[in-house]
Amino acid sequence: MAARRFTGGKLIVASHNAGKAREIRELLAPFNIDVISAGELNLPEPEETGTTYIANAELKARAAATATGLPALADDSGMSVDALNGAPGIYSARWAGPSKDFAAAMARVETELGENPNRRARFVCALSLAWPDGHCDSFEGDVKGRLVFPARGTKGFGYDPIFIADGYDVTFAEMTPPEKHAISHRAQAFEQLVRACFQ
Repeated sequence: MAARRFTGGKLIVASHNAGKAREIRELLAPFNIDVISAGELNLPEPEETGTTYIANAELKARAAATATGLPALADDSGMSVDALNGAPGIYSARWAGPSKDFAAAMARVETELGENPNRRARFVCALSLAWPDGHCDSFEGDVKGRLVFPARGTKGFGYDPIFIADGYDVTFAEMTPPEKHAISHRAQAFEQLVRACFQ
């Protein structure tokens, strides 16, 4: 089934993560859309019970679209570490705990890796655009790379300070937003979304 086109107006970004909402807002800037985050509206955060990135993104997008009566875009993303059998994966945010302490989450990744020399990892992002009638279109992107410790850089958010994409020697947190947007997992998923729903 063909993706449904977004024809303008207000769009809810179904996220309470300020960094993620800001990044999505920056990516949407060229489309002159009135973007409001779920956090700004104090919408309840649905429990993420899905077993895949897409399932969780769809769950969040549908909840925000139903609550507001407006189209909603949700992101579910995380970092999968090869030597940890894909962990933290869809539980990436949970590793940061209720206080969203990603310094602690990155320290946990380093501790669990121990002396394992395999530092391969990838970031994955699923984006789902849902409408109040329940229609939903989803897209997924990923970027492969390696981990570096100690953490480096102050830009970005989440696990960005320990991730270096293949072909680069700086972490995501050392890149400017335009540099990161050019290659990130979110940018790749967003490119598919734009082609399907915004052009």
